[in-house]
Amino acid sequence: MVSACEFYAYRFQIREDNNSILLRSARILQQFAVDIYVKIETSRLDYFRYKQEEIRADLYQGIVNSVNHGESDASKIGIQIVLPATFIGGPRDMRKQYLDAMALVGKFGKPDLFFTMTCNPNWPEIKVELKPHEEVQNRPDLVCRVFRSKLEYLRKEVLKNEVFGPVTAYTYAVEFQKRGLPHVHMLIILKKAYKLDTVEKFDSYSSAEIPDKGAQPHLYAMVLKHMLHGPCGELNPQNPCMEKGKCRNHYPKNYSPESTICPDGYPIYRRRPDGEEVTIRGHKLDNRWVVPHNAYLLAMFDCHINVEVCSTIKAVKYLYKNIFKGHDKIIYHLVTKDQAEGIDEIKQFQDARWISSVEAMWKICRFPLYEMRPAVISLLLHLEGCQMINFKKRR
Repeated sequence: MVSACEFYAYRFQIREDNNSILLRSARILQQFAVDIYVKIETSRLDYFRYKQEEIRADLYQGIVNSVNHGESDASKIGIQIVLPATFIGGPRDMRKQYLDAMALVGKFGKPDLFFTMTCNPNWPEIKVELKPHEEVQNRPDLVCRVFRSKLEYLRKEVLKNEVFGPVTAYTYAVEFQKRGLPHVHMLIILKKAYKLDTVEKFDSYSSAEIPDKGAQPHLYAMVLKHMLHGPCGELNPQNPCMEKGKCRNHYPKNYSPESTICPDGYPIYRRRPDGEEVTIRGHKLDNRWVVPHNAYLLAMFDCHINVEVCSTIKAVKYLYKNIFKGHDKIIYHLVTKDQAEGIDEIKQFQDARWISSVEAMWKICRFPLYEMRPAVISLLLHLEGCQMINFKKRR
């Protein structure tokens, strides 16, 4: 028996001897991919909805309190509609992943490096597969497959080739922008002997300056292409990063003759006033506009790949919550207290859900949304009167 996900994953495969009309349908392919994934996800959610009698649960103390208050109908005790943690990507699953990631911090200490890699739609691996007059945004299957291969190569460089040193623990999560480009957030914890405990090590792993064009022409081109922020602020008040008249990423940064440790969790990177300026989108930019990056990874992957040093433990909670924050939403709905219904976690998960065509294709192909090493095994702590009880509605 073949599931719907397996069937459509087969249909979306790229084959040399088969010029698939489906994959050449441009915007229709985008809409079709989203509709198919919504159908697949809805069928999975319907399974949990119709199996509520098997997963309904409440604390023993909560059930006793309900009975003591005169409640005799089991259908009114406990959460009405539960979306369990076994549903990948759901709120309970994401919270579990966040808590597991924080357990790694308790065992191995704070993360040392945090980096974000965003898909580049102009990668040669994507361009070479496009037919004449075909646009990248109309091939979400191609985008997610190439990005998946790049992510695997990034993992190999970081974990196997140890470009930053031996890794004790790591976690990553894949997310999807509303305009369609996937990106990955990764946090790594290095072994004790390779910890980034000095500002000299900061400069060897992450740079926030424009490289010398004569000595490093390829790296120079990559920084100008991918790692210059904006322009924003007075140069471009309409830039998307602007909030209340200020850049939410605090660009342009201040000049700094050397890197220093900052109490907010990220260091102040070295940005020397060396007079180097480049013209980006009609404006002159200097070192104050450079996004921190690793020269080796940037030159290798030819995409926006932001590498940050986690200098203190203050930013740890934010970083882990950021990578496990879950899916995007676009609207919300308010009801009065009299209109409020029982808690329906499945409906809350589906309401205002935003799904892009690349995200739909990624999940149809069943590529992983996150990974964590080493694995964390949860051991439940039972307090008196707080044991979890599973129960069924009385017929």
